[in-house]
Amino acid sequence: MSLVHATATILAKELRTEFRSRELLGTTVVFVLIVLVLFSFTFDPTTSESRRFGPGLLWLAFLFAGSLMLQPSFLREQANDTLSALRLAPIDPFSILAGKMAANFLFLLLVELILLPVFAVLYNLAILPVLWQLILILVLGTLGVTTTGTVFAAVSAQARLRELLLPLLLLPVLAPLLVGSAEATVLLLRDPSELSEVWLVFLAAFDVVFLTAAWLFGAYLLEE
Repeated sequence: MSLVHATATILAKELRTEFRSRELLGTTVVFVLIVLVLFSFTFDPTTSESRRFGPGLLWLAFLFAGSLMLQPSFLREQANDTLSALRLAPIDPFSILAGKMAANFLFLLLVELILLPVFAVLYNLAILPVLWQLILILVLGTLGVTTTGTVFAAVSAQARLRELLLPLLLLPVLAPLLVGSAEATVLLLRDPSELSEVWLVFLAAFDVVFLTAAWLFGAYLLEE
């Protein structure tokens, strides 16, 4: 089975599982919505303050969403030891990671797109003029979060303190990505808006580096 076919099969399995139960999406949307509402009531921002502080709060909320969604990526496979069955299948081990990365990316991006209008209303920001540029930043940032998060979820899945281990591994690695994503969003939402090529290249480079590392070490990451 080719890498693309195996990845598509894993992705389809993840999508079916989630849309049957709807556990992660519903819980994550409600959680991040509460976070955004609490932030907005905490300091009642003006438009200028929202342009300065809103992007950081937005990406912090997305980080919370990612931490909720990434942890169960490999915990689901432990119930019937299906991860061992997947590893015994005649497929490239990276396809297992790639399928789960793609599923996590789509789930998290869907949550972000749902909550983006809520963010714009609560923080009094006009995002329609820069919507496509903002989506580009979301795609690059979300790809980095889900790539690294899925890898570390695979590493920590067998650990006793996996709920604590995943944030400890993930947060230091994601710090540069979150800074870059927040800075790119700040420049885009200010008046006049600016799409920073420097930060876009940084985000793309981050994604490429971690995708390449996951591809090179995929077989070792899935070992018990």
